[in-house]
Amino acid sequence: MDRPNLPLNGLRAFEVAARQGSFTRAAIELRVTQAAVSQQIQRLEDLLGHRLFTRASSGLILTDIGAALHPVLSRNFDEIGEVLDRFQGGRYRETLHLGVVTTFAAEWMIPRLPAFESAHPGISLRIFTHNNRIDIAKEGLHMAIRFGDRAAWPWLEAEPLAEAPLTPFCAPELLARLQTPQDLRVQRLLRSYRGDEWEAWFLAAGATCPPLEGPVLDSSVAMAELAAAGLGVALLPATMFTRQLDAGMLARPFNVDISAGRYWLTWPRGKALTPAMVQVRDWLVENGRFEQPSS
Repeated sequence: MDRPNLPLNGLRAFEVAARQGSFTRAAIELRVTQAAVSQQIQRLEDLLGHRLFTRASSGLILTDIGAALHPVLSRNFDEIGEVLDRFQGGRYRETLHLGVVTTFAAEWMIPRLPAFESAHPGISLRIFTHNNRIDIAKEGLHMAIRFGDRAAWPWLEAEPLAEAPLTPFCAPELLARLQTPQDLRVQRLLRSYRGDEWEAWFLAAGATCPPLEGPVLDSSVAMAELAAAGLGVALLPATMFTRQLDAGMLARPFNVDISAGRYWLTWPRGKALTPAMVQVRDWLVENGRFEQPSS
């Protein structure tokens, strides 16, 4: 499609002014004068035959035409910027946004990023942590690592990664007081948002679960820190906390675990994978499938 009269300067000035809510702040971002921003937007309005802003004491207010135009420009300028970023340093790099559930990110993914970057210099992998509640499309992600049961995301493609059975963890100094599962009844049992885990574990251990009280946490990392500090006993995926076990920061009092799911790499069903997505998927499948360590 021919675009001989596409007013790029005016469109850029309008997008920044709408985002900033001010010609003055737009001028600062664009490194031009306020008068230049005003003139560029005036020319754009003349070309379109419509006003894009009205002025108010609180700043600029988009008209209906401006409100329709702004998100289209923002999205496309972001995409242009992302493509240009790939060529920084004289080498093409593809950027991939990966959502990663916090425990997997902190305990497995981030420590291995240098190895990934060394093996894949053409990929800029940007990690965004989440608490397992995430919308790939709405949050601008390409893929996401989640924890749970495959059936929970029927609308997504999913590649299995590490299994993650849950087992109790405590501070080493508490270990001598936990000889049988019943000894846990007098301890603070740290809970996740998946509310039935302790009941399932006590059932597997052949014991009765006590009443559960106290805070509910949405991160195994947070529960591990509390357990290491002697502030409770946590059900954690042993595959994610081998470092703390080996360092003597945490201990496993019982050789009983339950299956609560596994880690999965997910992406929108039907979406064509880019070369970077294929390489990230293959790297995770090769390196991110591992078994639970022995107690």
